[in-house]
Amino acid sequence: MSLKRKIIRTCFVAVAICVFFVLIYYILVWTGAWEHINSVEEIRRLILSMGFWGRFIFVLLQFLQVTFIPLPSTITTLAGVLIYGPLQTSLLSLAGILLGSAFAFLLGKVFGKKLVTFMVGHETCEKWTNFLTEAKYSFFVMMLLPIFPDDVLCLVAGLTDISWTFFVVTNLISRPIAIFTTCYIGSGQIIPYHGWGLAVWAVIIVVVAVLIILSYKYRKQIEDFMKKIFRSRKAGATEKVLSDGKTDQNIQNTENKMQKQTNSKKRAKKQDKEEKT
Repeated sequence: MSLKRKIIRTCFVAVAICVFFVLIYYILVWTGAWEHINSVEEIRRLILSMGFWGRFIFVLLQFLQVTFIPLPSTITTLAGVLIYGPLQTSLLSLAGILLGSAFAFLLGKVFGKKLVTFMVGHETCEKWTNFLTEAKYSFFVMMLLPIFPDDVLCLVAGLTDISWTFFVVTNLISRPIAIFTTCYIGSGQIIPYHGWGLAVWAVIIVVVAVLIILSYKYRKQIEDFMKKIFRSRKAGATEKVLSDGKTDQNIQNTENKMQKQTNSKKRAKKQDKEEKT
C-alpha cells in the first residue's frame, strides 16, 4: 500500500471515529442521559422515565459502557436491579454486555492497533497486547477476576491471535457468572440489607477492600504468575524451537570437533609413516 493511500485511509478512519463519538454524545445529550449516568439513582430515574423503551435504553447503556463510556458496569447493573429485579436485569445486562464485548473485539480486529491505542492509551495497549500474546489462555481467568479491566481486554484481544470461537466461549462462560452474582447479591435477596445481613455485609466489605488492596499491591506478581501458568502454546513452541536449535548447534559443534581430531590423527600417522620411509 502506498504512503498516500495509507494517509487517506488513516484520515478516513479518524474522521469516522470522531463522527461516531459526536453522534453518541448528541444522542446522550438529546435524551438527557448525559446528565444522568453518574449514579445508580439517576440512571434508575432515567430508565423509568422512558417507560416501555426503558429496557432498550438499559441494554444500550450496558453496551456503551463496555465500548465507549467509561462507566463501571456495577452502577448500571445495580440501577437495573432496582427497576426490573435480579433476573430481568441479569438477562438484559447479559445481552448488552455480550454485544458490547463482541463489538469491542471486532473494533480491535478490523481497525487495529491505532484505534485501540486511541481508546485506551499507548501504554495500556502495549501492556495487555504483550500479556495476551504471551499468555493467551489467561484471558478466561482475567475475565472472571474483578482486578483486571475486562472491557479493555476485549478491545486488546482483537489485536492478538485469539480466535472468535475462543473469545465468544470465554465471554459466554465468564460474563454470566459475574453478572448474575452482581444482580442477585446486590438485590438483597441472598443477603438482606437489614438485621443479620448488615453484619455480613460489613464483613464482606472489609474482606473485599483488603483483597482489592492486596491485588493491586501485588498485581505485578499476579500477572507474572499468570504468564507462567497460562503461557500460550505459540510462546512455548517458540522457546522449544530455540532450545532445539541450541541443542542441534551443540551437537554440530561436537561433531566438527571430533572430525578435526580424527583428521589431525590421520595427518600425524601419515607424517610418521613418511618419516620412517
